[in-house]
Amino acid sequence: MRPEDEARYKDKVKQPNVAKFFGMIANIDDNVGLLLAKLKEWGLEKDTLVIFMNDNGGTAGVPIFNAGMRGQKVTPWLGGTRAAAFWRWPGTLAPSDCDRLAAHIDFFPTLAEIAGAKLSDEVRKQVEGRSLVTLLQNPKADWTDRTLFTHVGRWPKEAKVDDHKFDDCSVRTPRWHMVSAAKDKGKWQLFVVAKDPGEKLDIAEKHPAVVKALSAEYDAWWASLPPYLVNEDATPPKENPFKELYWKQFGKPKAD
Repeated sequence: MRPEDEARYKDKVKQPNVAKFFGMIANIDDNVGLLLAKLKEWGLEKDTLVIFMNDNGGTAGVPIFNAGMRGQKVTPWLGGTRAAAFWRWPGTLAPSDCDRLAAHIDFFPTLAEIAGAKLSDEVRKQVEGRSLVTLLQNPKADWTDRTLFTHVGRWPKEAKVDDHKFDDCSVRTPRWHMVSAAKDKGKWQLFVVAKDPGEKLDIAEKHPAVVKALSAEYDAWWASLPPYLVNEDATPPKENPFKELYWKQFGKPKAD
C-alpha cells in the first residue's frame, strides 16, 4: 500500500491502522477498476476471464469488519478459512451468486477445463478438486456434497507430526463446520453454517453421530498426508524470494 492511499483516510478515522486498512482496500479497488477499463479499451473484455480472490482470513481489518465471522487468519474458524471469489467474463458468464461449497483446490481443474487442457492419468491422480465450470454456467446446478479439511500446518520443526494432529483444524461440509482449536486438542466443536455463521453455538453434544462421522473422515484424511509432507526437514531461505523479487523491481524499503 502506498502512503498516498493511507492519506486518503488519515483524517477520517482515529486509528492509524484503520486508515491503512481502508487505504489498501481503495488501492485494490482502484487497480481492479483500471484493469477492467483497460481490457475494455483493448477490446479484450469478452475474451478475458478475470478472477478476484482474497487470501484466507483477515488480519488487521478483522476488528473493523469481518462479516460477523469468528476468528481470523491462522485460525480454523470461518473467519480464518473462508474466502471470496469473483469470476467475471462478459458475454460468457451471467452475473449471479453461487452458494455451493468450493475451495482453492478447484481452481486448477476449472482452468484446465476452460483452457481445453487434456490432463494425463498421472496428473488426474494428483487433482483433489473439482471443476467449477458447471457452477459457472449454472450456479444452481447439481453439486454433490463434499467434505473439506483445513489445518494450520504449523508445528515445530523437530516435532512429531501426529502430536499436532488436532492443532487448529476443521472439517467442513455444506451443512456442518467442525472445529478443533489448538488449546482443545481434539475436543471438537460443531456448528451449523447456514444458521450460525458466527459460530457462537457449539452443538457437538447434541449431534454425537455427526461428530463421530466427521471425525472418521478427518482421521482418514490425516492418515493420507505423510507422503506429501516432503518439506519437513527443509531449511528456508534467509529472505522470502517473493520479497526479493519485489525489492528488485520497486526497491527495498529503508529500515526504521
